[in-house]
Amino acid sequence: MFSPRCCRILLLLFIGLVVSPLPAEEKPNIVLILADDLGWADLPVYGNAFNETPAIDSLAAGGMRFTQFYAGAVCSPTRANLQSGRNEARFGITQHIPGHRRPFAKLIDPAVPLQLPLEVETFAERLGAAGYATGYFGKWHLGGTGYSPAEQGWGTVIECQKHELPPSLTGKAEAVRTAAFLTEKAVEFIETHREQPFVLQVSHYAVHIPLSTRPELLAKYEEKSPMPAYPSLPEYAGLLEELDESVGGILAALDRLDLSRKTLVVFTSDNGGLVHDQGGKVYTSNLPLRSEKGTLYEGGIRVPAVMRWPGVIPEGGVCEVPAITADLYPTFLALGGVAPSGKEMPDGLSLVALMRDPTYAMKRDALFWHLPHYHHSTPASAIRKDDWKLLEFLEDGHLELYHLASDPGETTNLAEREAARSAELHAGLVQWRKDIGARMPEPNPAFDPLRAGEMAGGKRKAE
Repeated sequence: MFSPRCCRILLLLFIGLVVSPLPAEEKPNIVLILADDLGWADLPVYGNAFNETPAIDSLAAGGMRFTQFYAGAVCSPTRANLQSGRNEARFGITQHIPGHRRPFAKLIDPAVPLQLPLEVETFAERLGAAGYATGYFGKWHLGGTGYSPAEQGWGTVIECQKHELPPSLTGKAEAVRTAAFLTEKAVEFIETHREQPFVLQVSHYAVHIPLSTRPELLAKYEEKSPMPAYPSLPEYAGLLEELDESVGGILAALDRLDLSRKTLVVFTSDNGGLVHDQGGKVYTSNLPLRSEKGTLYEGGIRVPAVMRWPGVIPEGGVCEVPAITADLYPTFLALGGVAPSGKEMPDGLSLVALMRDPTYAMKRDALFWHLPHYHHSTPASAIRKDDWKLLEFLEDGHLELYHLASDPGETTNLAEREAARSAELHAGLVQWRKDIGARMPEPNPAFDPLRAGEMAGGKRKAE
């Protein structure tokens, strides 16, 4: 039922339907804007009444908003599946690089590789070989020297991972805000390559902690009334508005250069919102979704996602079909008229048909996640099939089953009531882990219940 071979056959048939050679003048440009730690409930287009994001609002009005779009549970896993189209567990990148340890926990979690293997062909490599100009600006978090975006097919690269950059990194006379700097460089890239197809990824550090924002934005939100049942942090809202200004700057450049109708713009986040840090300070809320970044509950893996391509994606559309960041790889290749190399078929599915028709029935068996680490939860794996989601917690093997259509907040565990369904989904999850060679945690001989929550270095919780 969950046979990877069967899934690969279906995928090949599906790709064959949507991939066809396209002349250069018909290949769309692709712009991917990735936020960091932005939660599903943080944007006004998802119901937030405190934060202000007029550019993202406009993007959604001119395109389509996804209500059930997924990422990995933390940063590097999502970036790995996004670049490769393959589930991050295939590479062992199931935690942020380099990860962290809880030396006295019940389980020893597997070590995380320090980079995405160079053998992986990113969508930039595949599209670059087909004539696309490629530009990457911002946070990478998939490897250091020798494993940067430049070694993975990205022709123009600027890496940075702070909210403010010093003159030594930018060549400016004084420090500049990172979101503004990335926007400037992204616009320069678009202007330079306006006469050929291009793929551009702008990976923001916003809204990752530690928070900071411009003084006038901080003052603006300090004067604003908070939203009920939402933390409403002025620093968070200001930093999000800086990110939104970046989106607006890129959209304005596409309009000015008459490229909007030739360009797919995708905006999403690398994981759910961080509700609290190691010290317990609260930053956001993912309600009505449960929990946060670093867990496999919906608040950790369901993220905002908006796509716009005028004339192709219906304006003001809402898509309720589940999709995931790994789907972007085959989507981008399909739009570029490029087939996967055949060496490693993607786990994701092309969203081209779904972009044209938000009710299109995706030929997908199930979605899978594997987080064999201690973060904001204990090690776990999860499977979603149709509206049912099963989580297996690896310390003791207990199962939780939720019907997401009626219970998106995952409040009622139906594992015992739906025992046959739980067993079926669990069998599929176990088989999937076996098929892809997922790395599993092992019993810890140094387990100490009194110190189980302690992280290496004496810290007690993860960010």
